[in-house]
Amino acid sequence: MSLDVLTRKSLSLFDAVGGWRTVAEGVASRVVFLVAYLLTGRVWTAALIAVGGVAVLAVVRVWTDRRYWSAAIGLAVVGGSALLAGTTGQAIDFYLPAVVIQAAQGAVFLLSMLVRWPVVGLVLGAVRRDRSGWRHDPAARRRYQLCTAVFVVKCTIATAVQMPLYVAGQTTALGIAATLLGGAPSAGVCLYLCWRILREGPQTR
Repeated sequence: MSLDVLTRKSLSLFDAVGGWRTVAEGVASRVVFLVAYLLTGRVWTAALIAVGGVAVLAVVRVWTDRRYWSAAIGLAVVGGSALLAGTTGQAIDFYLPAVVIQAAQGAVFLLSMLVRWPVVGLVLGAVRRDRSGWRHDPAARRRYQLCTAVFVVKCTIATAVQMPLYVAGQTTALGIAATLLGGAPSAGVCLYLCWRILREGPQTR
C-alpha cells in the first residue's frame, strides 16, 4: 500500500471520529470559557456560555454533516468540564479533565511502547486492515514506535506544564496552556512529525 493511499485512509478514519472540527470545538470551548470568565468573573456564567457555544457548533454539525455521535461526544466532554467547574465553584476545574486526559493518554502511549504494541501501529494497522502483520517488519515497528514516542513527549510536556499551573490555581495560564498544548496546535505538530517519520521509510504494499 502506497504512502498516499495510507495517508488518505488515515485521514478518512480521523474524519470518521470527528476530524479537525472536533479538535476545533475543544479549542473553542476552552477559549470561550476563559474569555467569558475573565469578563464576567462568574464560573457558572462562563460555563454556560462555553456549553452554549459548543451546542451551537454541534447543531450545525448535525444539520450539515449528520454527525450525531461526534457532535454528542464533543458536547458531553465540554458539558462535563462545565459541570465540574460549576459544582466546585472553581473556574480552574473547567480545565481539570484536559489535564487528566493528557496524563492518561501519555501513560497509554508509553505502555503501548513498552509492550511493543505502539498505538500508532495499531491505528495504522487497522487502517491497512493488517492489525498485526506490521509487527513482523522491524523497520515498520521502529517507525511506529518513534511516532508513538512523539505523542508521549507531547503528553509529557503538556502534563508537566499544566499540572503545576492547576495546583497553583493559575486559571488564565492553564487555560492558555490547555489550548496550545492540548488542542489543535500541538496535535498538528505531532501529526506532521509522524507524517515525516512515515514518509522517510520505505513505502510498502
